Amino acid sequence: MTAYLIRRLMGLLPVLLAAATLVWALLFLIPGDPARLMAGGRAVDPEVLRAIRAEWGLDDPAAVQYLRYLGRLLRGDLGTSYVQGRPVTAVIGDHLLPTVLLALAAVALSAGGGLLLGSLAAFRRGKAIDALVMALAMLGASAPVFWVGLLLILVFAARLRWLPVMGYGLDGAMLPWLHVRLPEWNHLVLPAVTLALVSMGAVARVVRASLLDSGSGAFLVTASAKGNGRLRVFVRHALRNALVPVLTVVGLSLGTLLGGAVATEFVFAWPGLGKALVRAIALKDLPVVEGCVLTLTAFFVLVNLAVDMLYPILDPRIQLGRSAPG
Repeated sequence: MTAYLIRRLMGLLPVLLAAATLVWALLFLIPGDPARLMAGGRAVDPEVLRAIRAEWGLDDPAAVQYLRYLGRLLRGDLGTSYVQGRPVTAVIGDHLLPTVLLALAAVALSAGGGLLLGSLAAFRRGKAIDALVMALAMLGASAPVFWVGLLLILVFAARLRWLPVMGYGLDGAMLPWLHVRLPEWNHLVLPAVTLALVSMGAVARVVRASLLDSGSGAFLVTASAKGNGRLRVFVRHALRNALVPVLTVVGLSLGTLLGGAVATEFVFAWPGLGKALVRAIALKDLPVVEGCVLTLTAFFVLVNLAVDMLYPILDPRIQLGRSAPG
């Protein structure tokens, strides 16, 4: 297990390097002059622009800038924000926890709702409830996340007035060792549900297919013949056997959730990395854009690594790092 984990962590380095290179190349090719942005406007003395370019190394050849960028990354330095004048790591630190909390809440809702709906559809295969669940799953997966968010705001905030429209809340509990404040639960509901609906349909479809496949297994017949009740057979055998593909879908859907978090955080004014990324793009604050994208990429690949490590717990037959017998 340890050797497998080390190999996987080493394998993440090329992924992060490719992501860093792609982000840097795209932002380098974007039209615009960062020196003029840092100078504060268009009508700027050319001498001032030359001084800023020399200070920040913006007049160096592209290869030199790229190598300097990689050198900073190896030291854990994501650069300095052009707009705020602060280290990018500090900017990300201010916005990382809200995004993580939102993603975890959305994953929990997506997995729980998908398991419930998929199990219901499998038990009622061919019935009206099965068709309804599958139709809702397709609708949730195909609806744009920003449209879903606006619709939920219209219904539950503007019309029914059950939940706040946007924001993080001002009375959340403080985490003293991190010096950060948690969101109020009612402010978390709408953005978390908006994100969860994007992937809940995929989870429900996989749960249904896995349960129908495992439901015909001989081991379920054996478990029933031993006197186990229907619910016990379902929970202890069928559902556990179906969790491996479900876990894969949940891990992969996290990428969709992180991508959707950019639009969701902007719609709900959620103070996370998505909102910081949109603001940095609008202001052409390139170091912050690079740092946010790399952080989201690293978060995604690490979560998928954690999913792989959970496979042997759900299915002891899976041995990580061992090749199949020839």
